[in-house]
Amino acid sequence: MKSLGFHHLALQVRDVDRVASFYRDVLGLVEVKRWSRDDGSLRSVWLAVDGSDAFAGFLAIEHLPGASPSSNGLGPSMIALRIGPDARAPVIAELSARGVQIEKQTGWTLYVRDPEGTLVGLSHHPFDAPP
Repeated sequence: MKSLGFHHLALQVRDVDRVASFYRDVLGLVEVKRWSRDDGSLRSVWLAVDGSDAFAGFLAIEHLPGASPSSNGLGPSMIALRIGPDARAPVIAELSARGVQIEKQTGWTLYVRDPEGTLVGLSHHPFDAPP
């Protein structure tokens, strides 16, 4: 398999608006997308790390429900690498051949864990894989 580069870093936080405004207003990242839950509450904010081009990589500020100041779940939660949409099927085959379990999948991303347990996303968002 060959990574096409950095895709995004997910950062789990208690207060999405507060943290996103720091990265946007203080550090100058460009907000490109807000995601809400079904109940309308804010789930995450995506900020481009290279101008306004989220395809060049982004920081995802994500709400971690129930997190407390001493929670071990806060902080970086995943590293995502870009793959091509046409590479999805071959990547699945290669992971299987190497004994790497796919923990979960979405329409755009495969999730595996590195040897230390860090979640790694292999993503071709926003491009759909061919049928």
